[in-house]
Amino acid sequence: MLQVDLVYQGSPLYGGEIARCAFAVASVRPMVTRSRFPRMVLLALCCWAHLAFPATEGKPAPPINAKLLDGSVFKLSDHAGKVVVVNVWATWCAPCRAEMPALDAYFRQHRDEGLVLLAISWDDPKDEAKVRELMREYSFPAALARDADLKGYGRIWRLPLTFVIDRHGVLRKDDWYGDPGLDEPLLEKTVTPLLRAP
Repeated sequence: MLQVDLVYQGSPLYGGEIARCAFAVASVRPMVTRSRFPRMVLLALCCWAHLAFPATEGKPAPPINAKLLDGSVFKLSDHAGKVVVVNVWATWCAPCRAEMPALDAYFRQHRDEGLVLLAISWDDPKDEAKVRELMREYSFPAALARDADLKGYGRIWRLPLTFVIDRHGVLRKDDWYGDPGLDEPLLEKTVTPLLRAP
């Protein structure tokens, strides 16, 4: 007889704790029978696939909900009709910090055109003070990953990562399939046409 307990370790994952990326811990009790084990492995793989693979470009963007550092609430659904850029970053991630000034400059230039920018920090909650300190330099809102729900975007396993959602709520860009790293020319090329579209 096989008894398997699947325990979800949860999301978000913090910092470089890649080991936590495992979606479940299987505890197999004695008397494993070969007939049930393959079915349990298949079930585990199906669950993993659902959690690990991100949303699809050209399809409706999954919901995003977050409690911001200032205590207010961000809901993607509240920004229908706007272009939303979601940047996942961390203070310990040098490439993340390198692209923040370009994101801020682009946001300042285009926010009156219907641009919304949200930064979600993947820092460990104990480093909240570092996140708050760094975000003082920027004009866009931020949330800690522990206070954000990005489940529909797949398991976050690399940073930086950016998602762009158009005025109709369709995911138009994600960095799962491209080289990470943003600068102003890339933002102009990727986001500006979406701002100009009806």
